[in-house]
Amino acid sequence: MKILITGGLGFVGSHLADSLVRSHEILILTKSFSKKNNLRKSSKKIKIQKCDVTKPKILGRIIEKFRPNIIVHLAGNASHANSFEKPFLDIDSNLKSTLIILEKIRELNLPCKFILGSTFIVIGRPEKLPVDENSPCRPTSIYGTTRLASEHLCQIYHHVYGLKTNIFRITNSFGPREQIIPTKNAVNFLIYQSLKQKKILIYNNGNLFRDLLYIDDVISGIRTIIRNGKPGELYWIASGKKFWFKDLAKLLQKLNNCKVIYPETPKYTKKVDVGNFHVDNSKLKKLGWYPKFSVEKGVIKTQKFFKENDF
Repeated sequence: MKILITGGLGFVGSHLADSLVRSHEILILTKSFSKKNNLRKSSKKIKIQKCDVTKPKILGRIIEKFRPNIIVHLAGNASHANSFEKPFLDIDSNLKSTLIILEKIRELNLPCKFILGSTFIVIGRPEKLPVDENSPCRPTSIYGTTRLASEHLCQIYHHVYGLKTNIFRITNSFGPREQIIPTKNAVNFLIYQSLKQKKILIYNNGNLFRDLLYIDDVISGIRTIIRNGKPGELYWIASGKKFWFKDLAKLLQKLNNCKVIYPETPKYTKKVDVGNFHVDNSKLKKLGWYPKFSVEKGVIKTQKFFKENDF
């Protein structure tokens, strides 16, 4: 099959491309080549093309020429902070890009499966836990709002035009190749800081839990949806377990003997943070998927990557 992955040099996209390249023809779209090292082991087997996914003519021509069987849309902004600093860019990179692809599939009458990567942030502060595919969504950020709107576009194009769309939402994922930026991925940042013997900061005295998932389990979840996902359906990719940040602190102290500080939670974080969060992942499990990595095993593998790549 021919698979197009937008944002394919990023954290999730590069791992997905690596996992699919043996049996499929892969074309990656990227806004820059700055993360090309993410694919250094398989870059010769994968086509990589620079493309601004907010430009309809450019993106449309690529889809028309490549005529993929599957499009996995991962490109876009993935930061709370950036969405407030550049809200119109967030709309373009997340919402507009999704609409461009859906319209092109419809226009070409392309027999193509479209899979949108989304996030737990769309829920906002959950009314009750665990959340599932039917939980109400009240996002607390521009980023969460544009992602949720993109989900609605997928559902509309499925119901009105019959497009084969799927949506997956990822919880707090972590692992090799993710950027080491606190506003981008707090878990990866804490792992890195502890490994470098720097103080790690955890809010609320660690009395916060999230649904943490190692990247390999994310990728197996996406591949399950590619194979078995029912058109028009949404699926959570999540561990289905609570993991307390105070236990993450203990784990990092055990592995790296680092110092943990518990500062007051910033006002900005209090306004936009979703708080405690975990997911009922039974819907995806019914398709034959199960997470295999514990948080500790994932942390150890992530640290190994940092060491081997001289971060």
